[in-house]
Amino acid sequence: MEQIDQLECLCRQYDCPFLRSEPLRKHTTFRIGGSCQALVDIGSSEALQALVSFCNENGIRWTVLGNGSNMLVSDEGYDGVVFLVGKRMARIEIREDCTVYCEAGALLMGVARTVLEESLSGMECLAGIPGTIGGALYMNAGAYGGEMADIVVSAEYLDEDGTLKNMAKEDMELSYRHSVFSGTKRIITGVTLQLCKGTYDTIRTEMEGYLSQRRAKQPLELPSAGSTFKRPVGSYASLLIDQCGLKGASVGDAQVSVKHAGFVVNTGKATCKDVLELCDYVIETVREKTGYQLELEPVVLR
Repeated sequence: MEQIDQLECLCRQYDCPFLRSEPLRKHTTFRIGGSCQALVDIGSSEALQALVSFCNENGIRWTVLGNGSNMLVSDEGYDGVVFLVGKRMARIEIREDCTVYCEAGALLMGVARTVLEESLSGMECLAGIPGTIGGALYMNAGAYGGEMADIVVSAEYLDEDGTLKNMAKEDMELSYRHSVFSGTKRIITGVTLQLCKGTYDTIRTEMEGYLSQRRAKQPLELPSAGSTFKRPVGSYASLLIDQCGLKGASVGDAQVSVKHAGFVVNTGKATCKDVLELCDYVIETVREKTGYQLELEPVVLR
């Protein structure tokens, strides 16, 4: 029996759906990308631990995907196994002293709505980010002056050697769009947040205000990976791109949004190649005209 067949048998033991040759465009907000060798929908940290250990022991290439909101997948796809940490691993638990435990697959909006019902404040500015809580901590996601570093207490994660561990915030090296998990094989499986008691109406009003700003200013009607470029020190990517007259610039069906210059959007059937060529053009133009060096924010999966 081939190793991939053995992995499929192990997935059945842990009740994890196993899909061969799954198109990854179906699992990213950019709606771009080829297929992976197999996609496994994870249901528990124990299952993830067993499956990752099997892949490591048998030399099977693997990666992890959450909501796919900060990822660009190559047109050739991914020659390996993708572990999907999503809806089947999204439990949210309100605990004592205004702490909240979330499995890594819980969507930020889902967490925000849950804590709103408990009149817990602290997540209002993060509610509209279209990612999972695990992905948000991985990159220390933020918006409107707030970020995950403001509310995280600790995280459960699967270490590179396959061991389940806990980490306190102080050890996470949280900075702008970065954490100790970034660029590693550590997999966040759960996150504990510290919020504070507020009033339902105040929290709801603030949250709706942020969501209204997003709808008004961002091209949410088109597929994208969110903000395409990190904020350079001393300026803003969208401002620099706009000043360079790049709004509406396109390669194929990839376009610099005419609504918000910080977003590259998929206007139809954009390919990964289209997006990367457009981003290279934007980066080169901004560097030549302003001296600023832009950096891609989404992870490119090849």
